[in-house]
Amino acid sequence: MRIYNSLTRQIEEFVPIKPPAVGMYACGPTVYSYVHIGNFRTYTTADVLVRLLKANGYEVSYVMNITDVGHLTGDNLGDADTGEDRMEKAASKAGKTAWEIADFYTRQFLMDFDRLNLLRPREFCRATDHIPEQIALIQRLEANGFTYKTSDGIYFDTAKFPRYGEMSTLTQIQEGARVEVNREKRNPRDFALWKFSPTDAKRQMEWDSPWGVGFPGWHIECSAMSMKYLGESFDIHAGGEDLRSTHHPNEIAQAEAATRKQFVKYWVHSAFLLVDGGRMSKSLGNNYTLSDLVQKGFSPMALRYLYFMGHYRGQINFTWSGLASAQTAYDKLVEFVRQARSKGDSARVALSAEKMKKADDYRKRFAAAMNEDLGTPQALAIVWETLKSNIPDYDKLDLLLDWDQILGLRLSEAGAGITVPEEVRSLAGEREKLRLGGKFVEADSVRMQLEKMGWEVRDTVGGPQLKPKIQDSGFKIQDSK
Repeated sequence: MRIYNSLTRQIEEFVPIKPPAVGMYACGPTVYSYVHIGNFRTYTTADVLVRLLKANGYEVSYVMNITDVGHLTGDNLGDADTGEDRMEKAASKAGKTAWEIADFYTRQFLMDFDRLNLLRPREFCRATDHIPEQIALIQRLEANGFTYKTSDGIYFDTAKFPRYGEMSTLTQIQEGARVEVNREKRNPRDFALWKFSPTDAKRQMEWDSPWGVGFPGWHIECSAMSMKYLGESFDIHAGGEDLRSTHHPNEIAQAEAATRKQFVKYWVHSAFLLVDGGRMSKSLGNNYTLSDLVQKGFSPMALRYLYFMGHYRGQINFTWSGLASAQTAYDKLVEFVRQARSKGDSARVALSAEKMKKADDYRKRFAAAMNEDLGTPQALAIVWETLKSNIPDYDKLDLLLDWDQILGLRLSEAGAGITVPEEVRSLAGEREKLRLGGKFVEADSVRMQLEKMGWEVRDTVGGPQLKPKIQDSGFKIQDSK
């Protein structure tokens, strides 16, 4: 298995630190708003990597953070140490507490996480649940001489870490180009480890520390939490390409300055998802969520398929027509599985030597495509080549369901579904619109109407998923830890 390592800028043979164990951390969302489909491309890449590692026999310990404090709005302008805390700003705008905002959007994130059939990590670790660990890491950095104090916080002194920014192009960034210069910073690239609470306002999220009341900087959480769950050195760190320039170099500096050890061996970054050829933006109204797609009648699996049509390190362009094509392709896969299953075991025949060799060749080629830096476009091409071949459908089905353990397209569920009346689907769609619009009382009324009709609606998988009331799976959204 080979993977591109952003740290060395080349595709490398994957060799774990302590095989067969693999420790993997992925940067998760800041839960101040709905997570959009660009973010979920990154999480889907991490998911496929976890699935592939498991398919190759590795024992994966997978952790993802949930940022619910310390991520400031200045990050959009090039300085993550300036601006307002995203959680507190969202809380003020919504007339709720920061804790309520974090809880609501975390649950929405987890719902979409399940809709996209992403494997749950061993830990979803919240920043606010790990304040002691973050303070302890800052104290280690302080003891090692890597910190200094300003009027607004405790900062990391990047000049004392010679390898700072080796994974990025930070040396090309000039402070003050888009944000006000912080005159107290010794170096433009220095970053906050702990921010002091303002003297003229009371924050909702703040804690006592050895340096004064305040809150952690955005970057410190990932170093502290990843090392808590995976050790001071681990195998893989995944995230979006936007984190490669600042957030991840800061994680490396913090961790290695504290431990004097290599922090992470392989860094895996996913490229941006464009929309109609441009960047996603709230101002343009094109930062689509998974629910936006579902409301238009698309399956979450169609989006997952769309992600696979492009290589994770290359930008892909989201368009509604492109999603429609992905939906058509996915529907064909589902229909093939249904038809192959409908034939039953009687359709199984002994393979000739020629066809056995051909089936084995497809299996090897699929594995080779995926093992060469997650080659999903090539893997999909092999899927379709297999389905068009002359090997028996039952053997095609075996191959397809085996491969789906890595692709995660829920194909094993095809053919085992239940026909839902159109009236019930319509009501479920109406309820979804009410719920997403914040009209929870009205949405609950529709839910009760569906129950009287003998149907249960669930908001965790397939969005929304309908089941007869007698088939209660007992699924509940778990807490983030």
